[in-house]
Amino acid sequence: MPAVCLYFQLHQPYRLRRYSVFDTDRHYFDDFKNAGLLRTIADRCYLPANALMLDLIREHRGRFAVSYCISGVLLEQFQSQAPEVIDSFKKLAATGRVEFLNETYHHSLTYLYSTDEFRTQVQRHREKVRELFGQDAKVFRNTELIYNNELANIAGDMGYLGVLAEGVDDLLGARTTNAIYTPPGLDSPKILLKNYRLSDDIAFRFGDTTWAQYPLTAEKFARRVGQIEGPNSVCNLFMDYETFGEHQWKETGIFDFLHHMPGRILELPDTEFVTATEAVTKIPSAGTFNCPRLTSWADTERDLSAWLGNAMQNNALHELNKLEPTLKARGDGGLWEDWRRLGTSDHFYYMSTKFWADGEVHKYFSPYESPYDAYINFMNVLENLKSRARGV
Repeated sequence: MPAVCLYFQLHQPYRLRRYSVFDTDRHYFDDFKNAGLLRTIADRCYLPANALMLDLIREHRGRFAVSYCISGVLLEQFQSQAPEVIDSFKKLAATGRVEFLNETYHHSLTYLYSTDEFRTQVQRHREKVRELFGQDAKVFRNTELIYNNELANIAGDMGYLGVLAEGVDDLLGARTTNAIYTPPGLDSPKILLKNYRLSDDIAFRFGDTTWAQYPLTAEKFARRVGQIEGPNSVCNLFMDYETFGEHQWKETGIFDFLHHMPGRILELPDTEFVTATEAVTKIPSAGTFNCPRLTSWADTERDLSAWLGNAMQNNALHELNKLEPTLKARGDGGLWEDWRRLGTSDHFYYMSTKFWADGEVHKYFSPYESPYDAYINFMNVLENLKSRARGV
């Protein structure tokens, strides 16, 4: 029977306000909308889910464990708009069965463009997690699970023992996601691959009444986990925390499922919940996972097309990242911070023109009427930032 690594991602961007080509205001972000959305999601998801996690840890007397990664920009918003959420995470941290991972502070795509900026943002996030929760993260999770062999090299150089990645079928071949792997030529960091079938059953299919396996009960899910065989196996359940109460509303029964699921799994013989660090330190590698191309956990393609799939997205990212040398020369902290917030991956996700099922997911998350609206609004803001960078 497998060890189970339950990991949740938390992120909310600083959404842009409506910004016309004639606008000259240097405040780009919609504080009212951001605060309102954060409050809504905190009440629907973060606070009730954290209370339930604390109950589960106590109920199962340390046999239950969970790992989180909270973007730096969301931690900032918690501190200013919902400090009680920070307090609830501190209570979870104090149990010793909750681990916090590192990522890019601004939940950005900077890994694709600038190694220096990437390392800077990761270090800033590391310091923020240490400041708030007293933990020095040992496992790294890149924005949107973006991964390749080179990322593993950089993460290892930065001292991480493990890295999270997507379980991409064609790269694994006949092998399973339910094992620990290492990058080519390295013993560390070890790689935890998402079991996307079981994860997505909860994150995307749970409330779908047309799904052949609806309704998904804790007992049914535990039976599927129990079918994982082999020594040193691990079932990596990775998903957005907003699954609970936001993407899957309370009325679907998602919280009831979460309450009962750990207990049903722990009834299986030789099964335990582990944090990400426990997984990579306790479980030996089953071999090499070679990932020469960039992968992610987004959409059916598991690639970067969610953010770089059309000319608008590529142009916006290119024009934004061209500013980095100028900003370094200026050394203006306010400009740097605005630039980094504009680099948050969500802004480019909103510009996606993908269709069919994936397109519907993109529409759900976007505050814009269309991808073109998102692009125009972003470029209007970027043009003002460019003017500021030039000292105009």
